Amino acid sequence: MIPLSVLDLSPIVEGGDAAQSLANTLDLARHAEALGYRRFWLAEHHNMPGIASAATAVVIGHVAAGTSTIRVGAGGIMLPNHAPLVIAEQFGTLAALHPGRIDLGLGRAP
Repeated sequence: MIPLSVLDLSPIVEGGDAAQSLANTLDLARHAEALGYRRFWLAEHHNMPGIASAATAVVIGHVAAGTSTIRVGAGGIMLPNHAPLVIAEQFGTLAALHPGRIDLGLGRAP
């Protein structure tokens, strides 16, 4: 069987808000987990009013806490936007809370 993954931007639908978007993201992750998907990736995008996944580590924690087996991670944390030590600490903490389930992708986009 080919391992499948989902990449979610946590989009804010017209008339919706970030809270509903994050609830939709968790719902999608639960469905993906139930269907046997291997990973659930979240993308980091900043300064975009239609995207709720800017605080990627926080959203990963939310999804990991609401699921039990699917791996959860970042499609790419853009290191120029963050202090690398902070990212290491955040993902180290997530890995301690959800052993074997947290993935960290790194990028360097401006």
